[in-house]
Amino acid sequence: MSRFRAAIFDIGGVLTHSPVTRIKEFCREHGIPDEVRVAIFAPEDGPWSRFERSEIPPEGFAELFDRHIAGIDTQATGKYFLEWFFQGFGERPEMVAVVRHLRGKVKLGSITNNVARDEPAQRRTSGIDVHSLFDVVVESAIVGVRKPEPRIYQIACEQLGIEPPEAVFLDDLGANLKGAKALGMHTIKVDETTRAIDELEEALGIPLPRL
Repeated sequence: MSRFRAAIFDIGGVLTHSPVTRIKEFCREHGIPDEVRVAIFAPEDGPWSRFERSEIPPEGFAELFDRHIAGIDTQATGKYFLEWFFQGFGERPEMVAVVRHLRGKVKLGSITNNVARDEPAQRRTSGIDVHSLFDVVVESAIVGVRKPEPRIYQIACEQLGIEPPEAVFLDDLGANLKGAKALGMHTIKVDETTRAIDELEEALGIPLPRL
């Protein structure tokens, strides 16, 4: 028997294709230099991180985005970026199938850094109806903390009724995995292959589907 009672999944880059990759492509296609992209999306106190914690509304993020790109020869705007972003990034059916297969076998949770708490649920979660897939969904835009802050993992475990060492956590970003591992979670890095499914199957001791 596995010691793990729960599997907790990230959304973007795990159940969908990577928003990080798509944001890089957006900036490249619209002539936004890497250093400007990093200044907008990387810092913990930067526009995107503040947006993910609901410290600023969509209009506030769009305004800060426009300030950062001022003077750059680009057709992009903060408003246009948000319209593009909320179209979603495409489901990874092989990962969604794993979640569906695990329902009733282990407790299921999701932790996502997302934005715009007042948007409809599926627009907040990359177009996937995660609330029908998981027992617990913890959204940074709702709880006001974001990965890799320890509190967001603790909230998920509390709502699932488990301790962190009883959970397997899957994410595509190393920093988020590091934050979970520091609390004692078993972590699995997700990439574009199905290797994460193999690792999850081994950890849980439950045969998993491969689409």
